[in-house]
Amino acid sequence: MTDQEILDAVNVIMAEEIAPALASHGGGAVVTKVENGVVFVELEGGCRGCPGARMTMKNGIETLLKERVPAVKEVIDDTDHM
Repeated sequence: MTDQEILDAVNVIMAEEIAPALASHGGGAVVTKVENGVVFVELEGGCRGCPGARMTMKNGIETLLKERVPAVKEVIDDTDHM
């Protein structure tokens, strides 16, 4: 898959599955870019700066995206948690 194809597939999963789950906690996430199969995600709202953000990113978002889009190599937290 090209990075654009990965981005398109990931954005569908983000909109249909991940966004509703994060919104239920007052948060959100957006893909900022895909480079060589690595997906960069920025957390928003209540997720920004949350103590559980790393777990959400790696155990939730990354696990789901890698399962659904095998071309995803890794998910990187692109959030400024300041």
